[in-house]
Amino acid sequence: MRSLLIVFMCGFIMVFDIIAQQDPYFSQYMFNNTAVNPGAVGSSEAICLSAFHRQQWAGIPGAPVTSVFTANTPFKMFGADHGVGLIMMNDVVAFNQDVSAGLDYAFRFQPGDAPGKIGIGIRGMFLNKALKATWNIPGGSADSDPNIPDANASLIGFDFALGVFYRTENVYLGLSSTHLFEPNMSFDDIRKPDAVQAFKRHYYATAGSTLPLKNPVWEIAPSIIVGSDGTTSQVMANANFIYNKKVWGGVGYRLNEAMILMFGVELFNGMHVGYSFDYTFNNMRTHFTAGGSHEVMVGYCFNIVKDKVVKSYKSVRYL
Repeated sequence: MRSLLIVFMCGFIMVFDIIAQQDPYFSQYMFNNTAVNPGAVGSSEAICLSAFHRQQWAGIPGAPVTSVFTANTPFKMFGADHGVGLIMMNDVVAFNQDVSAGLDYAFRFQPGDAPGKIGIGIRGMFLNKALKATWNIPGGSADSDPNIPDANASLIGFDFALGVFYRTENVYLGLSSTHLFEPNMSFDDIRKPDAVQAFKRHYYATAGSTLPLKNPVWEIAPSIIVGSDGTTSQVMANANFIYNKKVWGGVGYRLNEAMILMFGVELFNGMHVGYSFDYTFNNMRTHFTAGGSHEVMVGYCFNIVKDKVVKSYKSVRYL
């Protein structure tokens, strides 16, 4: 299994180059696989809630600010394993504000005698794309140019995603695709009916593992995520060192763009918080006043404990 994981990681690093993508991304992706893969819902075998907030390229006016909340849980029905979840996201870039909400479902099963389970999942999403702009057109107005959308506009659409996710106690692998039907949500449509589609189909591959070190209180957790829309791609790799399963810190690398530092702690059973900082080393660095990108994560997983049924018994003394 470890050899398979290494081949999986190295293969995708060699295949893809990196350029910016349409979808928002998170440096602490390993703590929320359901964000890009509906097949991962229920894979933690617990009810899991998570919230991420990312401020990208701090100091640049109009830079992306993204927040996402997810919740998922496993359940059994008709003798089979399933998972269900929800996702809500708010993504603000300059004058654009995208709000989305979706529901996830996954059918989960054990592949033969192999450890772990495979989840095959689907996501349906409601999208609201809004534009709140203030145009300053020298010598003219936005109304006179058909290439400039209205200052205040809003579009509504629907989207779907598919994913396959395999997880054991110490290894996970995932393949998924978002924006399956490439919904046409371009503000240009208001004035140019022949405008191209605003969303492109994206493809993701993820992998990760938790490996024990010589000292049993220490573990290392390498992971990778690769995303592509068929034209541009992105690769992020990370390694976290975990102490006593409670405290972690690590480094990551976003190919040709940034180095990532992160740390986190489990406050109590199932409740954890984390922070990451991206040190950008490409040309964007010259525009920063606050330095890099900042990301905060809060997560909580807990099991449902069923109350024991109290049964009454008659004493043999009083039959």
